Parts: sequence; C-alpha cells; structure tokens
Amino acid sequence: MTDLPLIHWTEAGQDRSAAWRSESGAAPPKKVMIADDTLSADKAYKLVCEGTALLWRGDYHNARQLLSALARRAGRKPAKTSANPTEAFHFHRQAQAQRARILGMLLLPFDADYTVPLRRAPDVREACRAAWGESDAPSVASLRELLGLVGGHEWRKKGVEIATLGGERVHPHYGVYSPLRGEYLDLIAKAPLPATSLAFDVGTGTGVIAALLARRGVTRVVATDNSARALECARENLARLGVANRVEVVEADLFPDGRAPLIVCNPPWLPAKPTSPIEHAVYDPDSRMLKGFLAGLADHLEPGGEGWLILSDLAEHLGLRTRDALLGWIDAAGLAVVDRLDIRPRHGKARDENDPLHAARAAEVTSLWRLAAR
Repeated sequence: MTDLPLIHWTEAGQDRSAAWRSESGAAPPKKVMIADDTLSADKAYKLVCEGTALLWRGDYHNARQLLSALARRAGRKPAKTSANPTEAFHFHRQAQAQRARILGMLLLPFDADYTVPLRRAPDVREACRAAWGESDAPSVASLRELLGLVGGHEWRKKGVEIATLGGERVHPHYGVYSPLRGEYLDLIAKAPLPATSLAFDVGTGTGVIAALLARRGVTRVVATDNSARALECARENLARLGVANRVEVVEADLFPDGRAPLIVCNPPWLPAKPTSPIEHAVYDPDSRMLKGFLAGLADHLEPGGEGWLILSDLAEHLGLRTRDALLGWIDAAGLAVVDRLDIRPRHGKARDENDPLHAARAAEVTSLWRLAAR
C-alpha cells in the first residue's frame, strides 16, 4: 500500500491509529472523537465547526442521516454575494470549501480489505479497490468521500452516452473528469480536419477526444496525460470503443515526442486552485496548462498543421482572464487564429437563476480555436 499519513485518536482508553485517506490531500484531523447514534445533529454540527472530527461507530444509515443533517445546517448561513463577478466566484469557492470542510469531518473506519465495520454498512470493497487500489491495513476516510467514491464507481459501470460516438458510452474512472458536457465534442466532430495521418490529443482524460478523432478517420492518434488514473481510464475506453489499435496512450506532461499535423487540447478552463485531483480538469492555477500548450504548440506542429484549442470563455465572464490576455498568449507563441467555432452550453447551470454564478454561466460560450504557426 502506498505510504499514507496516519490519523490518531483515543478509544476505550487506548491510543489508536490508522492510515488516513483524503482525495483532496487534506491533512488528518488533529482532534478526533468517537461518535455513535446517541449524538444529536446539533451537537455534531457544533463539534465539527469547532474542528473536531467524528469517527463513527454507530449504524451506517444513521451516519448518512447525520451527514444530511450537517449539510442542512451548513446551508443555513447564506454565502456572501456580490455584483462583481470575480468576487462572486471567490465567495462561491470559499463557501464550497467551507461546506466541504464541515461535511468532511464525519469519518468512517475501514478494515484492511475495505469492509466498513458498522451495522447495515454496504459492501463497498469493489468501489474502494477501483479508486484506491489494493489495501493491506485499516484506514479512515470521510463518509462524504466514500459516497463520492461509490457514486463515481456507479458512473464507471454505467458509462456516459456520447452522441458524437453514435450513442456509445465512455466509462470515466474515479478522479477522471466525466464528459457530461458534450458540446465541445460537437465542435471537434464538425471542425475540418487538416490531415488524417496523425493527431496528438494532449490531456486525454477518458480518451473521448482521441476516440472521436479515430472515428473521424485519423489513422493514428497519440493521446497523453500525466495522471495514472486517466491513462488507465483512456486505455480501457479506447479498447471498449474498438479504436485501441489506432490510438497510443502515453504518459507525458503536455506533448509527446515529435510533430503532428493536428494537435488537440481541452485544458482546464478556470485559472483557480483545485481542491481535489478531479478538479484539475476544471481549475488550473495561473492557466499553467493553457499557457504551456500555446507556448509549445508551434514546435510540435508539422508545416501547415493546426492546433485545436477547446476553451470556454467562462473565465472571461468571471473576470479571471481577459480575451486580450488569451490573444496575447497566442500571438507571443508565434501562432495565428485560422478560425473559431463557437457553441453555447447545454448544461442545467446555464439556466439556473439560483446559481450564484448564473450571469456568467448564461453568457458562456465554448470555442474551438483553430491555430496555426505563423
């Protein structure tokens, strides 16, 4: 088992410890109290707000009910609002982080084989192994994290229907961003291909873009990622979709070796700090991947080739990045804009007037920028 930090607590007069699991990389809570079905929701909420984690020893379903009660109490305090979209975004992220911190303080024990030793606990061993790998020692994680893990495992089994792949399904692994928002795939499906001999898919994730390029007739695709989960996920999906013989999946930070007539990248859209591995697909501090892709693109394009940058302008509407800044990075990289294809998002948040970022989401446009070396 990979070395994990330890969480320590006292139980029945004895000092105890176990491996600590946190997808966000949060440090183990320093104050841990044993809790069970006798603990009221009000007392539990007071304790977690004060920084005391609750290691559950009662009924599993009662723990889920308590988590729901904590969520209701955490939602009573209205989040700060602002007419300034940048402030509204930061207030929203702060509220999300505070809520996650509170709800992440209700902890569950796991045996060495991922059995949860509580009354009426479900069998989560398969889901845990799929996300965390094999285990040989007891561990502790938050109930909230377990529920996300189990939900992610169900998505992995069920898959996400992809219209541009004829309704076939892509199966996202836990921690790999799911292609639920399919509008960017519509852009890739209709953009004119500069060549069909070779393409690079930079930051492949589930492998859906690589699969779509192969289905469009590209005879060889090299798909890259620097996440072990994403690499495994992409290989599995490409095999399911019957295009593994045309797509090579390689570990790389951005570009593979060599040049290609087509290079596609769908980088994180928002220059902000992610709080968990899966958020790296959406949030990227200082637009590191976007800038890296643009800066290295010309050196990896064959003469006459194109780089396709798929990017939402949500960051612009939130005041996190300007269009002039983006165009400046493109120009500084020795690139020219050949064309731009636009599409409006179809997800529910774009129409939800109660969403704190509704104004920005309602104005959002996702674009495929066709770029060429000057």
